[in-house]
Amino acid sequence: MDLGTNNCRLLIARPARDGFRVVDSFSRIVRLGEGLTATGRLQAAAMDRAYDALAICAERLGKRGVAPDRLAAVATQACRMAENGAAFVERVRSGTGLVLRIIDPAEEANLAVQGCATLFDRTSQAVLVVDVGGGSTELSWLRSENGRFQPVGWMSAPLGVVTLAERHPEPEGDLTAWYEAMVGDMAEALTRADDAAQGLKTLFAEGRGHMVGTSGAITSLAGIHLNLQRYQRDRVDGLWMTRGECEAAVDRLVALGPAGRAAEACIGPDRADLVLAGAAILEAVQRGWPCQRVRVADRGLREGLLLQRMQQDRPSRRRRPRRGRRQAAGAAA
Repeated sequence: MDLGTNNCRLLIARPARDGFRVVDSFSRIVRLGEGLTATGRLQAAAMDRAYDALAICAERLGKRGVAPDRLAAVATQACRMAENGAAFVERVRSGTGLVLRIIDPAEEANLAVQGCATLFDRTSQAVLVVDVGGGSTELSWLRSENGRFQPVGWMSAPLGVVTLAERHPEPEGDLTAWYEAMVGDMAEALTRADDAAQGLKTLFAEGRGHMVGTSGAITSLAGIHLNLQRYQRDRVDGLWMTRGECEAAVDRLVALGPAGRAAEACIGPDRADLVLAGAAILEAVQRGWPCQRVRVADRGLREGLLLQRMQQDRPSRRRRPRRGRRQAAGAAA
């Protein structure tokens, strides 16, 4: 379970030969981080929305017979940043029995990488995983070494779709300057990427690396690109998009306006005022690490949590020491 700045998500699954089989899932936009940047605190209405969603999660876990020790539940940027984040986590524990663990940005980035790893193109020399959240964006750079991708750098930018949209309310009329201002804010944050990450820019510019984008905003861009009349995960997850296709989808979203975006099945009213903030974050990253290919991921932190937990539960494959001749002789003596 993942309680983010914008979404509350639950995934219940059983281990399978090729990963896991989903038993149940739940996702609701709760905007827990609404107003957080201005006040430094979680607002009462936002906490109530998140609490109601978490209560539904607790009910589903009970119906599925998931024991408390089988639950991996985390909270991210909103609870990290808020003065009353820990108090809200305690309210959730006492009221629903759910124990949320507030994780740091490094663990959040690592879990997103684990959740998206099967989407990496093994012929690429580098991969950049971009996890656009509601309150922050985690970026992880990996380089191929002997056929395996190894992390070489990561960063957490304190900008997500909620924080960026609140900083830049959408104006009426021409949106060019407004959109570029959001891109500029994210570009400025990216200047703090470490030298190892900066050093991979040439690989991406030469087409030897690709990006993996995970967020509701990025899957919405994919839905617009595919002209989907309803969201279809099996068509979106794993989709390859060129940089030009991403830009064309953004142009369509701008032209639609707020009401048109809200009417789109792949966006809806809950994301209508956030999707372009997410697109601006993605565009800033694409300009900084100019790869031409983006793989869309309808997966991420939740899946990373599941895979990590199943790895921990897997019985050790180490063989028991055999009774060799010396052991047998010693026993006989």
